Amino acid sequence: MTEPIAHFDGVDYWYPDATSPALRAVDLEIDPGLTLVVGGSGGGKSTLLRLLDGLVPQFHGGRISGSAVVAGLDPFRTPIPRLAQRAGLVFQDVETQSVYGSVEREVAFGLENAALPPTQMRDRVDEALAGLAVEHLRGRRLTTLSGGERQRVQLAAVLAMRPLIVALDEPTSQLDPEGAEAVLAACRGIARDGRAVVAAEHRFETLLPAADRLLRVEGGRVAPAAREDLRPETAARPLPPRDSAIAWEMRDVAAGPVGPSGPAVLDGISLAGGAGEVVVLVGPNGSGKTTILRALAGLLAPHSGAVRRPVGRTAYLPQNPGALLHLPTVRAEVELTLRRSGAAGSPEVMLAAFGLTALADRYPRDLSSGERQRAALAATLAGSPTLALLDEPTRGMDPAARRSLVAAVSSLAAGGAAVVVATHDTGLAAAVAHRTIVLRDGRAVETELEPEAVPSPEPEPRT
Repeated sequence: MTEPIAHFDGVDYWYPDATSPALRAVDLEIDPGLTLVVGGSGGGKSTLLRLLDGLVPQFHGGRISGSAVVAGLDPFRTPIPRLAQRAGLVFQDVETQSVYGSVEREVAFGLENAALPPTQMRDRVDEALAGLAVEHLRGRRLTTLSGGERQRVQLAAVLAMRPLIVALDEPTSQLDPEGAEAVLAACRGIARDGRAVVAAEHRFETLLPAADRLLRVEGGRVAPAAREDLRPETAARPLPPRDSAIAWEMRDVAAGPVGPSGPAVLDGISLAGGAGEVVVLVGPNGSGKTTILRALAGLLAPHSGAVRRPVGRTAYLPQNPGALLHLPTVRAEVELTLRRSGAAGSPEVMLAAFGLTALADRYPRDLSSGERQRAALAATLAGSPTLALLDEPTRGMDPAARRSLVAAVSSLAAGGAAVVVATHDTGLAAAVAHRTIVLRDGRAVETELEPEAVPSPEPEPRT
């Protein structure tokens, strides 16, 4: 019988100043293979993953009881640098995990700390970049990468260490189909080597077929999950928008960082959208979806061409929701938007719309990733914007939160706002898109296909 790579006995954990435990009576063994973890936002999935590499409790503090062994070490007491050589973790917010500015140095960082000989280090870096199909990014600066590209680079950095157990927090949340398949292939390779992967996912469709075990984490309790209970949601197509005047327009726009041997990310883009219309942008990581949103938001000046926005407030949700949240409470974040926009009304309406009433007095940065995403959306969309720009808005969201987002987007459009959404979430696209635009090779092509059937283009080598 195969020995478990990790096991937990009666583990309870409280974050500092918490009134209830984040994990309750966890009795769990992790065997070689892929363990898929599901459950609602704030239920304890990320906390469970952080137990594996010692961040809970060593970094986060708080109180812990029970015992655990991970890859032969005690994760409660083993120094994190030593544990990191056997247990790897890729955060959901990969923006907070970077150390170096360039891709190659970032992937080599852990190997440098382990004092690996230079020849072996180069081989490991090459292997990790090839395994995640990101060799073409080797010389790039991290700040020039899309969210999905950064996600794959951080996974490559962890895999280069060849840990016995790898914890992945929403690993496909920002990935195009090619990237998601690369992550799936990496998970299968780890399992074939007799090692373990523990992946927490809301968008579990890619990893589910390869999962050896399913766990559900709710209210801090960990229990087996049934495969037949995991079914992706379907949504009805939205009603067509009313005929309306053009609200926003990009005319012959070139924008984004210019590569060493190629043009800008966007090259001669011409797009437009009407009031009350939801336009969804799809396409591979790095194809220019975020660049379009930032240009429309006025945060990125185009190299050439013209951008026109409607009169009124433009609301922009970036891929990293933490960049928006800086006030003491979630309620204060929404109140700030209402005050600055001059809009009447109570923040309670928007808090309720995103299921945040019980979290209204919490510090936003203490929330789970999915809860922070909802808080950022509530703060972004309050105050009736005339143009709403949403970049991967379902990142970290459970099904209930995704339904709230669909309702909010539909309400904005019905009220006459123009909405532009960049996403890899085909379910969201099916639920909200009036038009779907596929980006490829720096250009945009409108498709008449259903979003679920949109072919994946060939990969390129709060204001």
